[in-house]
Amino acid sequence: MVRPQFSLLHTAAFLLSVPSYTYAVGFDCSKVVSQGVQWNLKELGGDRTVHWVREDGVIAKNTTFTIDICKPIGKKKDLSAEDQCPGGTRVCGIEKTTNSAENSNGTTTGIFPIAGDYVTKLGHGLDAEVHRLKGSRSHSDSTEEGLTLELSGGKVPFNKTGKKQKAIIEFHCDRNTDGTDTDKDDTVEGDDDKKTEGIVKRDDEEKEKKAPMKFISYKNEESGKEDWDVLRISWNTKYACEDAINDPPPNKESSWGFFTWFIIILFLAVASYLIFGSWLNYNRYGARGWDLLPHGDTIRDIPYIMKDFGRRVVTTVQGGGSRGGYSAV
Repeated sequence: MVRPQFSLLHTAAFLLSVPSYTYAVGFDCSKVVSQGVQWNLKELGGDRTVHWVREDGVIAKNTTFTIDICKPIGKKKDLSAEDQCPGGTRVCGIEKTTNSAENSNGTTTGIFPIAGDYVTKLGHGLDAEVHRLKGSRSHSDSTEEGLTLELSGGKVPFNKTGKKQKAIIEFHCDRNTDGTDTDKDDTVEGDDDKKTEGIVKRDDEEKEKKAPMKFISYKNEESGKEDWDVLRISWNTKYACEDAINDPPPNKESSWGFFTWFIIILFLAVASYLIFGSWLNYNRYGARGWDLLPHGDTIRDIPYIMKDFGRRVVTTVQGGGSRGGYSAV
């Protein structure tokens, strides 16, 4: 009798551990909910990048943070597997160091898997937390519309004893900004146009200031009496507004083009002509069968006309062979 109880306890413990794993893996960017408010951030999905550049004389370090809030980021085509984050990563930082005196493309000097699903490698999945900005006691502006998305799960170095990592993305409501006009990573697999990742130059600072997605900081912070490396991102978008769910973006695939409408109108016109003509022939002449249809003789002859037309086309293409235009008798 002891053995079944032992097995039952283990089964119960396993079932109790399932919900937390399911919550992490089941994070749906199209249904983000906090305090009864729902947001749809699906339009903000895809591999998007921000840069953190530090310069010290001829030495420059450029850390490119790639983020996909909806699914794991893609593998980069221009980097080996050792020089990029492991599979399942949602937030990844790759640091490149360049020496202007050497005139080289730089070398990879840091890999930072910040958040992702690492069940097989670290023993846990993606941890995702959502907080509504409006009414938040801890936020500096509790009247602002938006939300905070916290993604974690990574460690640096990438092992069970590494330092915990976290990404905090603040989505701010901006009704005049789509928020999708961000830097996209064009070097992931599946993209034919390969673009070089260069260091963000000083003359691009104005563009960076106007970008809806901005890098804030990546530094050590204390959270729950533990030290974390925390990446902070600010993202202005209309999809962070609390009423955005009631004003969804138009479905581009649902609209019909000119050619579709042309076919529909042509079909209706032909059908109307045949129906009206049949009704007229029936009432005026008492026609039956094929005689009901307007131009019935022509319609019956269509197969023969097409057959004769096809034969003429074949004869024209073949050119009559070497008979000089004469047919065999």
